[in-house]
Amino acid sequence: MERYEKKRVPTNFIGIKWLLCKEYQLKTPFLKAIIPFPTMKTVIITGGTGLVGTRLTEMLLASKAYKVVHFSRSSKKTHPLVEVCKWDVERGEIDEQAFLEADYLIHLAGANVGDKAWIETRKREILDSRTYSTQLLEEKIRKLSHRLKAFISTSAIGYYGYKSGDQPKDEQGRAGDDFLAQVCVAWEKPALQVREVRTAILRIGIVLSEKGGALEAMRKPIALYAGAALGSGKQWVSWIHLDDLCRFFIFAMENESVKGIYNAVAPNPVTNEELTKIIAKTLHKPLFLPAVPEAALYLLLGEQAQMPLSNIYASHLKMAETGFEWEYEQAQKAVQNLLGKR
Repeated sequence: MERYEKKRVPTNFIGIKWLLCKEYQLKTPFLKAIIPFPTMKTVIITGGTGLVGTRLTEMLLASKAYKVVHFSRSSKKTHPLVEVCKWDVERGEIDEQAFLEADYLIHLAGANVGDKAWIETRKREILDSRTYSTQLLEEKIRKLSHRLKAFISTSAIGYYGYKSGDQPKDEQGRAGDDFLAQVCVAWEKPALQVREVRTAILRIGIVLSEKGGALEAMRKPIALYAGAALGSGKQWVSWIHLDDLCRFFIFAMENESVKGIYNAVAPNPVTNEELTKIIAKTLHKPLFLPAVPEAALYLLLGEQAQMPLSNIYASHLKMAETGFEWEYEQAQKAVQNLLGKR
């Protein structure tokens, strides 16, 4: 009879399996067969090095329950624990072996809509980078004998149009006719055609992060005593904290009841003027300049001024019905968490 040193028994099931097979060193083949070690699930992320993809990768790895694979145009590793597999959307090429071994697929890839001027070639890149990549994934899901449990794709609340009004827009709302709205329509179309696996599409709101995006763009002038509301300042900002967004991606991935289209936003939108004041208060900076006129923004940015002037009140109710719980429901708490230590 084998001897062992008695130790505290973990109370959770996984802990008990680990104890029986490791601490007690019971080498009975039958026991190993009936108490298998839990296996890690594999998650493929496209656009894994972007603002959302980077944080999502960190959270998945921190859970120690997932192996993360990035589909990228470059084979360069950005994290020691992340496997990088090349894909070439223009050529329609993808690492099929990695695809076949994946349990979940999260599609974030797409050219940044705010970092370059909207000349015609850039607008074409914004559109094509989203539609062609989604079409490629839809084709592979349809044709390959994969084991995917869920496909989580993305879109944006810009779907409703940059001047969609003050009434809450649910997922059944009509699409706008401006450039970004039509990009969203074309972006979602291939994902909506997926029938072989559970699919969810997240229409993402204004992501709040200290590492980039809208919050950082607003923080900089405020920190330099040059902050001001934009346009009338009354336009709605349907925001979401980056961590809550990434948690909802994981929630959607893990929960079989989550399927279809969801506005990924926090429950309490604020106006541009309110958000500007919250950021200034958090940074302990005064606001004394008048609002920047809408005409001045169009003169400076052209059509791209639609982004800071967008007025979209996206409903959170369908997201709430899934049972998801936000950590950051109020903009004040979210901004404090992100900028309060500066």
